[in-house]
Amino acid sequence: MPDRTRAAVRAVSSAALAAAALGALAACSSGSPAAGATSAPDATGTWTETGDYQTPGGQESVTVELTAKDGTVTAVTVTGSGGSPNSQRYQAQFISGIDQAVVGKPLATLEVGAVSGSSLTGRGFNAAVDKIRADAA
Repeated sequence: MPDRTRAAVRAVSSAALAAAALGALAACSSGSPAAGATSAPDATGTWTETGDYQTPGGQESVTVELTAKDGTVTAVTVTGSGGSPNSQRYQAQFISGIDQAVVGKPLATLEVGAVSGSSLTGRGFNAAVDKIRADAA
């Protein structure tokens, strides 16, 4: 078997093993699923959670409403707490680019960093998504 083929087989096997392990972990969750939701790898539903994050000006939060079909994000809405003008500006920047960053991505592995120049808001988004994954499990 050529080296490239062996590498491809190993990559596919690793991905299948990771997906199976994630499914097994999701099945162990003690949380109850949201209405119409299934486990995170193939979750279908809409969930809303809030994630907190720290800024130089203090604690802020974002509320994330996320919709997924068969484990893939199909829509997202983010609302910021905007405690200060600076936080409002960065949250608005983040909100303006979040659709492009997450729609079409798998919920099971969804995580963002800086979006549209806003680096801290992503921490709150990721905290909310962690809660959403738990809700979807």
